[in-house]
Amino acid sequence: MTSQLFTPLSLREVELANRVVVAPMCQYQAIDGAAQDWHLMNLGQYAMGAAGLVFTEATHVTPEGRITPCCLGLWSDETEAALARVVDFCREHGAAALGIQLAHAGRKASCHPPLLGGKPLGPGDGAWQTIGPSAQPYDDGWHTPEEMSAAQIAGVKAAFVDATRRSARLGLDVVEIHGAHGYLISEFLSPLSNRRGDDYGGSRGNRMRLLLEVFEAVRAAWPADKPLGVRISASEWVEGGWDIEDSVVLAHELKALACDFIDVSSGGNNPGQKIQFRPGYQVPFAERIRAETGIATMAVGMITEPAQAEEIVAGGKADMVALARGMMFNPRWAWHAAEALGADTPYAEGYARCHPARWPQAFASRQAAE
Repeated sequence: MTSQLFTPLSLREVELANRVVVAPMCQYQAIDGAAQDWHLMNLGQYAMGAAGLVFTEATHVTPEGRITPCCLGLWSDETEAALARVVDFCREHGAAALGIQLAHAGRKASCHPPLLGGKPLGPGDGAWQTIGPSAQPYDDGWHTPEEMSAAQIAGVKAAFVDATRRSARLGLDVVEIHGAHGYLISEFLSPLSNRRGDDYGGSRGNRMRLLLEVFEAVRAAWPADKPLGVRISASEWVEGGWDIEDSVVLAHELKALACDFIDVSSGGNNPGQKIQFRPGYQVPFAERIRAETGIATMAVGMITEPAQAEEIVAGGKADMVALARGMMFNPRWAWHAAEALGADTPYAEGYARCHPARWPQAFASRQAAE
Protein backbone atom coordinates (compact mmCIF):
# COMPACT_ATOMS: atom_id res chain seq x y z
CA MET A 1 0.00 0.00 0.00
CA THR A 2 1.33 3.45 -0.93
CA SER A 3 2.13 5.65 2.06
CA GLN A 4 0.05 8.81 2.00
CA LEU A 5 2.48 10.49 4.37
CA PHE A 6 5.15 10.24 1.71
CA THR A 7 3.15 11.55 -1.21
CA PRO A 8 3.97 15.02 -2.58
CA LEU A 9 1.90 18.07 -1.69
CA SER A 10 1.64 21.17 -3.87
CA LEU A 11 1.03 24.52 -2.21
CA ARG A 12 0.78 27.09 -4.97
CA GLU A 13 3.96 26.57 -7.02
CA VAL A 14 5.92 24.99 -4.17
CA GLU A 15 5.90 21.19 -4.13
CA LEU A 16 6.75 19.43 -0.90
CA ALA A 17 8.30 15.98 -1.38
CA ASN A 18 6.20 14.61 1.48
CA ARG A 19 3.79 15.66 4.24
CA VAL A 20 6.34 15.66 7.09
CA VAL A 21 7.14 19.09 8.54
CA VAL A 22 9.79 20.20 11.01
CA ALA A 23 7.88 22.56 13.27
CA PRO A 24 9.26 25.91 14.43
CA MET A 25 11.25 25.39 17.64
CA CYS A 26 12.67 28.29 19.65
CA GLN A 27 16.40 27.82 20.32
CA TYR A 28 17.37 30.96 22.31
CA GLN A 29 20.79 31.13 20.69
CA ALA A 30 20.62 34.37 18.67
CA ILE A 31 22.70 37.46 19.43
CA ASP A 32 20.81 40.73 18.95
CA GLY A 33 18.36 38.79 16.81
CA ALA A 34 21.07 37.46 14.50
CA ALA A 35 21.42 33.76 13.65
CA GLN A 36 24.64 32.07 14.79
CA ASP A 37 26.52 28.84 14.09
CA TRP A 38 23.95 27.07 16.26
CA HIS A 39 21.22 27.94 13.78
CA LEU A 40 23.27 26.68 10.86
CA MET A 41 23.85 23.39 12.66
CA ASN A 42 20.30 23.05 13.96
CA LEU A 43 18.40 23.87 10.77
CA GLY A 44 21.06 22.25 8.63
CA GLN A 45 20.57 18.86 10.29
CA TYR A 46 16.82 19.01 9.68
CA ALA A 47 17.25 20.10 6.06
CA MET A 48 19.30 16.94 5.47
CA GLY A 49 16.58 14.82 7.13
CA ALA A 50 14.55 15.12 4.87
CA ALA A 51 11.10 16.30 5.81
CA GLY A 52 9.09 17.93 3.08
CA LEU A 53 9.30 21.31 4.84
CA VAL A 54 11.60 22.73 7.51
CA PHE A 55 10.61 25.88 9.43
CA THR A 56 12.89 28.29 11.21
CA GLU A 57 12.09 28.89 14.83
CA ALA A 58 9.77 31.80 15.61
CA THR A 59 11.51 34.71 13.92
CA HIS A 60 10.52 38.02 15.43
CA VAL A 61 9.67 41.08 13.39
CA THR A 62 10.89 43.67 15.93
CA PRO A 63 13.44 43.63 18.77
CA GLU A 64 10.66 44.40 21.28
CA GLY A 65 8.62 41.50 19.90
CA ARG A 66 11.14 38.86 21.00
CA ILE A 67 10.21 36.40 23.71
CA THR A 68 13.73 36.65 25.13
CA PRO A 69 16.88 38.65 24.33
CA CYS A 70 18.24 35.45 22.75
CA CYS A 71 15.45 34.96 20.19
CA LEU A 72 15.88 35.05 16.43
CA GLY A 73 14.78 38.12 14.48
CA LEU A 74 14.44 39.50 10.98
CA TRP A 75 14.14 43.26 11.22
CA SER A 76 17.40 44.67 9.85
CA ASP A 77 20.05 44.17 7.21
CA GLU A 78 22.25 42.58 9.88
CA THR A 79 19.67 39.99 10.93
CA GLU A 80 18.83 39.30 7.29
CA ALA A 81 22.49 38.69 6.39
CA ALA A 82 23.00 36.37 9.35
CA LEU A 83 19.95 34.29 8.42
CA ALA A 84 20.98 34.28 4.74
CA ARG A 85 24.10 32.30 5.67
CA VAL A 86 21.93 29.61 7.27
CA VAL A 87 19.36 29.53 4.47
CA ASP A 88 22.04 29.36 1.79
CA PHE A 89 23.68 26.40 3.52
CA CYS A 90 20.38 24.53 3.86
CA ARG A 91 19.53 25.25 0.24
CA GLU A 92 22.90 24.12 -1.09
CA HIS A 93 23.27 20.93 0.94
CA GLY A 94 19.78 20.00 2.12
CA ALA A 95 16.81 18.27 0.53
CA ALA A 96 13.79 20.08 1.97
CA ALA A 97 11.68 23.14 1.26
CA LEU A 98 12.41 25.98 3.68
CA GLY A 99 9.87 28.02 5.62
CA ILE A 100 9.94 30.82 8.14
CA GLN A 101 7.56 31.58 11.00
CA LEU A 102 7.17 35.32 11.56
CA ALA A 103 6.22 36.29 15.10
CA HIS A 104 5.66 38.99 17.71
CA ALA A 105 5.49 37.94 21.35
CA GLY A 106 3.30 40.81 22.59
CA ARG A 107 2.76 40.72 26.36
CA LYS A 108 4.81 37.50 26.66
CA ALA A 109 7.97 39.27 25.50
CA SER A 110 10.89 40.41 27.67
CA CYS A 111 11.49 37.08 29.42
CA HIS A 112 14.42 34.92 30.42
CA PRO A 113 15.09 31.86 28.24
CA PRO A 114 13.49 28.67 29.60
CA LEU A 115 16.81 27.28 30.79
CA LEU A 116 17.08 30.34 33.02
CA GLY A 117 13.55 29.93 34.35
CA GLY A 118 11.49 31.61 31.63
CA LYS A 119 10.20 34.32 33.95
CA PRO A 120 9.92 38.00 32.99
CA LEU A 121 13.15 39.98 32.92
CA GLY A 122 13.76 42.36 35.81
CA PRO A 123 14.97 45.96 35.56
CA GLY A 124 18.56 44.82 35.98
CA ASP A 125 18.22 42.17 33.29
CA GLY A 126 17.53 44.53 30.41
CA ALA A 127 13.72 44.31 30.57
CA TRP A 128 11.77 46.32 28.04
CA GLN A 129 8.22 47.62 27.85
CA THR A 130 5.88 45.03 26.39
CA ILE A 131 2.77 45.75 24.34
CA GLY A 132 -0.55 43.99 23.89
CA PRO A 133 -4.20 44.48 23.04
CA SER A 134 -4.92 45.56 26.62
CA ALA A 135 -2.95 46.56 29.71
CA GLN A 136 -3.44 43.11 31.19
CA PRO A 137 -0.45 40.96 32.19
CA TYR A 138 -0.25 37.28 31.28
CA ASP A 139 -0.12 36.27 34.95
CA ASP A 140 0.77 37.54 38.38
CA GLY A 141 4.33 38.82 38.43
CA TRP A 142 4.45 39.40 34.67
CA HIS A 143 5.03 42.71 32.92
CA THR A 144 1.96 44.86 32.45
CA PRO A 145 1.82 45.50 28.72
CA GLU A 146 1.07 48.88 27.23
CA GLU A 147 -2.27 48.88 25.44
CA MET A 148 -1.40 49.38 21.80
CA SER A 149 -2.31 52.62 20.09
CA ALA A 150 -3.46 52.83 16.49
CA ALA A 151 0.05 53.93 15.55
CA GLN A 152 1.59 50.92 17.30
CA ILE A 153 -0.82 48.55 15.55
CA ALA A 154 0.14 50.08 12.22
CA GLY A 155 3.80 49.73 13.16
CA VAL A 156 3.46 46.04 13.92
CA LYS A 157 1.70 45.42 10.60
CA ALA A 158 4.49 47.28 8.81
CA ALA A 159 7.09 45.18 10.65
CA PHE A 160 5.45 41.95 9.47
CA VAL A 161 5.51 43.27 5.92
CA ASP A 162 9.17 44.27 6.17
CA ALA A 163 10.13 40.84 7.50
CA THR A 164 8.12 39.23 4.71
CA ARG A 165 10.03 41.17 2.06
CA ARG A 166 13.27 40.13 3.69
CA SER A 167 12.06 36.52 3.66
CA ALA A 168 11.42 36.82 -0.07
CA ARG A 169 14.93 38.17 -0.63
CA LEU A 170 16.29 35.21 1.32
CA GLY A 171 14.60 32.88 -1.15
CA LEU A 172 12.46 31.08 1.42
CA ASP A 173 9.64 28.91 0.11
CA VAL A 174 6.91 29.33 2.74
CA VAL A 175 5.88 31.96 5.30
CA GLU A 176 3.80 31.18 8.36
CA ILE A 177 2.34 33.95 10.53
CA HIS A 178 2.44 33.03 14.22
CA GLY A 179 -1.02 33.58 15.64
CA ALA A 180 -0.85 31.01 18.44
CA HIS A 181 0.42 30.30 21.95
CA GLY A 182 -0.56 33.56 23.60
CA TYR A 183 1.72 35.77 21.59
CA LEU A 184 0.55 39.09 20.17
CA ILE A 185 -1.89 37.98 17.47
CA SER A 186 -3.27 35.26 19.73
CA GLU A 187 -3.76 37.85 22.46
CA PHE A 188 -5.90 39.95 20.13
CA LEU A 189 -8.06 36.94 19.22
CA SER A 190 -8.90 35.98 22.79
CA PRO A 191 -11.72 37.66 24.73
CA LEU A 192 -9.74 36.90 27.89
CA SER A 193 -6.73 39.02 26.92
CA ASN A 194 -8.36 41.52 24.56
CA ARG A 195 -10.49 44.00 26.51
CA ARG A 196 -10.33 46.82 23.97
CA GLY A 197 -13.30 49.04 23.17
CA ASP A 198 -12.29 50.05 19.64
CA ASP A 199 -12.40 48.31 16.24
CA TYR A 200 -9.82 45.75 17.40
CA GLY A 201 -11.75 44.56 20.46
CA GLY A 202 -15.15 43.44 21.62
CA SER A 203 -16.83 41.26 19.00
CA ARG A 204 -15.14 38.21 17.50
CA GLY A 205 -14.96 40.00 14.17
CA ASN A 206 -13.12 42.92 15.74
CA ARG A 207 -10.76 40.63 17.64
CA MET A 208 -9.88 38.85 14.39
CA ARG A 209 -9.17 42.15 12.66
CA LEU A 210 -5.44 42.39 13.45
CA LEU A 211 -4.65 38.91 12.15
CA LEU A 212 -6.72 39.39 9.01
CA GLU A 213 -5.11 42.76 8.30
CA VAL A 214 -1.62 41.38 8.92
CA PHE A 215 -2.42 38.45 6.65
CA GLU A 216 -3.65 40.68 3.81
CA ALA A 217 -0.60 42.92 4.05
CA VAL A 218 1.82 39.97 4.15
CA ARG A 219 0.04 38.23 1.27
CA ALA A 220 0.46 41.37 -0.85
CA ALA A 221 4.19 41.51 -0.03
CA TRP A 222 4.88 37.78 -0.46
CA PRO A 223 5.38 36.33 -3.98
CA ALA A 224 2.07 35.17 -5.45
CA ASP A 225 3.51 31.77 -6.39
CA LYS A 226 4.57 30.96 -2.83
CA PRO A 227 2.32 29.70 -0.01
CA LEU A 228 1.36 31.65 3.08
CA GLY A 229 -0.18 30.09 6.17
CA VAL A 230 -1.06 30.85 9.78
CA ARG A 231 -0.46 29.00 13.03
CA ILE A 232 -3.34 29.32 15.47
CA SER A 233 -4.26 28.07 18.90
CA ALA A 234 -7.54 26.36 18.07
CA SER A 235 -8.57 26.38 21.71
CA GLU A 236 -7.36 28.15 24.82
CA TRP A 237 -8.51 25.22 26.97
CA VAL A 238 -10.14 27.78 29.28
CA GLU A 239 -13.86 28.35 29.78
CA GLY A 240 -14.92 31.55 28.09
CA GLY A 241 -11.80 31.71 25.96
CA TRP A 242 -11.16 31.31 22.25
CA ASP A 243 -12.34 27.88 21.15
CA ILE A 244 -12.65 25.56 18.16
CA GLU A 245 -15.91 27.15 16.99
CA ASP A 246 -14.12 30.51 16.81
CA SER A 247 -11.25 28.86 14.96
CA VAL A 248 -13.54 27.43 12.29
CA VAL A 249 -14.96 30.91 11.67
CA LEU A 250 -11.44 32.35 11.51
CA ALA A 251 -10.37 29.63 9.08
CA HIS A 252 -13.23 30.55 6.75
CA GLU A 253 -12.10 34.19 6.85
CA LEU A 254 -8.47 33.28 6.19
CA LYS A 255 -9.43 30.99 3.32
CA ALA A 256 -11.34 33.87 1.72
CA LEU A 257 -8.11 35.88 1.83
CA ALA A 258 -6.23 33.08 -0.01
CA CYS A 259 -4.58 31.48 3.01
CA ASP A 260 -2.93 28.24 1.88
CA PHE A 261 -2.83 26.29 5.16
CA ILE A 262 -3.52 26.51 8.87
CA ASP A 263 -1.06 25.05 11.37
CA VAL A 264 -3.36 23.95 14.18
CA SER A 265 -1.95 24.12 17.71
CA SER A 266 -3.64 25.16 20.97
CA GLY A 267 -3.18 26.84 24.33
CA GLY A 268 -0.55 29.23 25.60
CA ASN A 269 -2.58 32.35 26.30
CA ASN A 270 -3.83 31.72 29.81
CA PRO A 271 -2.11 30.18 32.85
CA GLY A 272 -5.43 28.60 33.84
CA GLN A 273 -5.50 26.34 30.78
CA LYS A 274 -6.35 22.70 31.39
CA ILE A 275 -4.90 20.75 28.46
CA GLN A 276 -5.73 17.09 28.08
CA PHE A 277 -2.34 15.84 26.93
CA ARG A 278 -2.22 12.57 24.99
CA PRO A 279 -0.67 11.44 21.69
CA GLY A 280 -2.19 13.47 18.88
CA TYR A 281 -4.33 15.50 21.31
CA GLN A 282 -4.61 18.46 18.90
CA VAL A 283 -5.35 16.43 15.77
CA PRO A 284 -9.17 16.66 16.18
CA PHE A 285 -8.88 20.44 15.89
CA ALA A 286 -7.03 20.16 12.58
CA GLU A 287 -9.51 17.55 11.38
CA ARG A 288 -12.54 19.69 12.15
CA ILE A 289 -11.10 22.84 10.54
CA ARG A 290 -10.18 20.87 7.42
CA ALA A 291 -13.59 19.19 7.21
CA GLU A 292 -15.64 22.34 7.75
CA THR A 293 -13.63 24.79 5.64
CA GLY A 294 -11.76 22.75 3.05
CA ILE A 295 -8.51 24.55 3.86
CA ALA A 296 -5.32 22.50 4.13
CA THR A 297 -4.26 21.87 7.72
CA MET A 298 -1.12 20.88 9.55
CA ALA A 299 -1.51 18.71 12.65
CA VAL A 300 0.90 19.11 15.56
CA GLY A 301 1.30 17.89 19.13
CA MET A 302 2.71 14.62 20.43
CA ILE A 303 2.97 13.03 17.00
CA THR A 304 5.93 10.68 17.33
CA GLU A 305 5.35 7.39 15.51
CA PRO A 306 5.35 6.76 11.73
CA ALA A 307 2.12 4.74 11.84
CA GLN A 308 0.45 7.52 13.84
CA ALA A 309 1.50 10.17 11.31
CA GLU A 310 0.44 7.95 8.41
CA GLU A 311 -3.02 7.42 9.91
CA ILE A 312 -3.51 11.17 10.34
CA VAL A 313 -2.80 11.92 6.70
CA ALA A 314 -4.34 8.79 5.18
CA GLY A 315 -7.44 9.24 7.31
CA GLY A 316 -8.00 12.77 6.00
CA LYS A 317 -7.50 14.36 9.40
CA ALA A 318 -4.78 16.74 8.16
CA ASP A 319 -2.73 17.35 5.06
CA MET A 320 0.59 17.58 6.88
CA VAL A 321 2.02 16.53 10.25
CA ALA A 322 4.59 18.64 12.07
CA LEU A 323 7.05 17.32 14.64
CA ALA A 324 9.07 19.36 17.11
CA ARG A 325 10.57 17.45 20.04
CA GLY A 326 10.27 14.24 18.04
CA MET A 327 12.61 15.81 15.49
CA MET A 328 14.99 17.04 18.15
CA PHE A 329 15.17 13.48 19.45
CA ASN A 330 15.65 12.05 15.95
CA PRO A 331 16.55 14.55 13.20
CA ARG A 332 16.38 11.68 10.68
CA TRP A 333 12.80 10.84 11.64
CA ALA A 334 11.55 11.18 8.06
CA TRP A 335 14.12 8.69 6.74
CA HIS A 336 13.22 6.14 9.39
CA ALA A 337 9.49 6.69 8.91
CA ALA A 338 9.82 6.19 5.17
CA GLU A 339 11.63 2.90 5.75
CA ALA A 340 9.01 1.75 8.24
CA LEU A 341 6.17 2.61 5.86
CA GLY A 342 7.81 1.12 2.77
CA ALA A 343 8.17 4.54 1.16
CA ASP A 344 10.98 6.78 -0.01
CA THR A 345 12.04 10.33 0.71
CA PRO A 346 14.87 12.54 -0.60
CA TYR A 347 18.37 12.22 0.81
CA ALA A 348 20.92 15.01 0.77
CA GLU A 349 23.72 14.20 -1.66
CA GLY A 350 26.30 14.03 1.10
CA TYR A 351 24.30 11.32 2.85
CA ALA A 352 23.08 9.36 -0.17
CA ARG A 353 25.31 6.41 0.67
CA CYS A 354 23.27 5.64 3.78
CA HIS A 355 20.00 5.21 1.87
CA PRO A 356 18.74 1.66 2.60
CA ALA A 357 18.81 0.86 -1.11
CA ARG A 358 22.55 1.63 -1.22
CA TRP A 359 23.51 -0.97 1.40
CA PRO A 360 20.70 -3.53 1.39
CA GLN A 361 22.85 -6.24 3.01
CA ALA A 362 22.98 -4.30 6.26
CA PHE A 363 19.23 -3.74 6.33
CA ALA A 364 18.53 -7.36 5.42
CA SER A 365 20.68 -8.51 8.33
CA ARG A 366 18.88 -6.17 10.70
CA GLN A 367 15.42 -7.25 9.56
CA ALA A 368 16.40 -10.91 9.93
CA ALA A 369 17.57 -10.24 13.51
CA GLU A 370 14.23 -8.58 14.29
